[in-house]
Amino acid sequence: MSWFRKNKKKDAPGERPESESSAADEPEAFPPAETPEDLAEREPTQGVEKNEKPENSGYFSRLKKKLAKSRHNLSDGLDRIFFGDVQLNDLVLEDLEELLITSDIGVEASMDLIGRIAKGWEQDRKKLRTLLRNEVLALLTKNPPPPLPTLTRPRVVMVIGVNGVGKTTTIGKLAAQAGAEGQKVLVAAADTFRAAASEQLTVWADRSGAEIVKHKEGADPAAVAYDAVEAAMAREIDTVIVDTAGRLHTKVNLMEELKKIKRSIGKKLPGAPHEILLVLDATTGQNAISQANMFNEALDVTGLVLTKLDGTAKGGIVVAICNDLKIPLQYIGVGERIEDLRPFDPEAFVEALF
Repeated sequence: MSWFRKNKKKDAPGERPESESSAADEPEAFPPAETPEDLAEREPTQGVEKNEKPENSGYFSRLKKKLAKSRHNLSDGLDRIFFGDVQLNDLVLEDLEELLITSDIGVEASMDLIGRIAKGWEQDRKKLRTLLRNEVLALLTKNPPPPLPTLTRPRVVMVIGVNGVGKTTTIGKLAAQAGAEGQKVLVAAADTFRAAASEQLTVWADRSGAEIVKHKEGADPAAVAYDAVEAAMAREIDTVIVDTAGRLHTKVNLMEELKKIKRSIGKKLPGAPHEILLVLDATTGQNAISQANMFNEALDVTGLVLTKLDGTAKGGIVVAICNDLKIPLQYIGVGERIEDLRPFDPEAFVEALF
């Protein structure tokens, strides 16, 4: 139910009927497993020399460019709704809410924004963009990531997500960035069921200067994670990043396997993993929120990574994720380069979106 419907006592004559959807229209929570061809296409195309520091300049320009479709859709929609001398009324609010929802901001976040705009707008449409911008920023900053406690080495980060979201590539970029900061990094190839997963991670480890622990294909993922933490403790590694499967053999339950990996890490190093990052694909839109809820229920996710926010008109999913989930959005990826994965900056994102 929309904000407009929720706050009206009765429908006005001739009002548009609320759209209906069936369960059959809902997207699947998990995309199909990848093929070897898919993996080959996503091999890291731009590596870094060992310990090379990623460039920071021009990130905002790239972010703004990547969000161009989302920005134009939102801007054109606002111009259409508020063309001429339009006053704020129920129909205008309904059109605005529809624009926000179709921008993939989501029903809940759109209802929240419309409620705030209805209360805060001073009938000056020139101020609408500023008001909308400020309210979106407020939604994006309501769940900031907590500061990391001081940890003894190693810090263990477990990375989860379904196949195809860019999990292994994200790990490679995080490893490269940590290495550029002078950290000793070790990656664990605990995705032992996906064809060529360890090979893909090995490429990233080599390019980022990270060490790697891996077993043969089909090995117990929890054993790989355990051995990686053990090796990191012996070698005085600063950060361990554990890759995990997104879709296992049909006889093995994904969530139970991930829980087992988490327990195994904790047995070797009490209190670990210190972070559990869930990688989501921006192009899947609202389906990403469904995935996040499922993973969070099983594993208590500490942070989100949103990838593939490049060339898509679904930039509004960032707002939906920050509003609907109580999990901090920590990183966004806007391209293939190492420096295109950056800590999420709400103000920079809003500036680029509007």
